[in-house]
Amino acid sequence: MTSICILAIDPGTESSGWVYFWNGKVVGAGVMPNHDVLTMIRESAADHLAIEMIASYGMPVGKEVFETCVWIGRMAQSWRSPDSVRMVYRKDVKMHLCGTPRAKDANIRAALIDLIGPQGSKKEPGPTYGVSSHAWAALGVAVTALEGLK
Repeated sequence: MTSICILAIDPGTESSGWVYFWNGKVVGAGVMPNHDVLTMIRESAADHLAIEMIASYGMPVGKEVFETCVWIGRMAQSWRSPDSVRMVYRKDVKMHLCGTPRAKDANIRAALIDLIGPQGSKKEPGPTYGVSSHAWAALGVAVTALEGLK
C-alpha cells in the first residue's frame, strides 16, 4: 500500500481544527489561529490537503459563514497546488462514517474512535490521542478524503 499523508482542516472564523493523518494514523492534531494554519499549510510536506467545505441548504446564514468561506479560499490558495485541494462536505463525512445525514458530532466522534481507536491517556496514548475540539471534525474530513483517494 502506498504511503499517504493528508492534512485536513475544519475551518473557522478565527481558528481552525487540523489533523495530520498518515497511513491511517493520527500523527498530529490541534486547533490554532487561522494565520498559523496558513503557515502550516504553506510549509506542509503532506501529500494532500482536505478542507471541510460549506454547503448551502437554502437557509439564511450569518456573517460567520461568509468569514469562514473567505478563510477556506485563503487556505486552499496557500497550498502548493490550489487546484488539487479536496473540498469535503460535512454531509459526506456524516454519510461515510455514520451512514446518515442526521449524524451529530458525538456520532461522528464515536465512529472515528471505532474506526481508528481510542484516545487513551498521557501515560498510554491511543491512536486518537491529542484529538480534541474541532480536530475531531478535521479527522472526519481526513478519513472521508482518504476514502476518495482509494
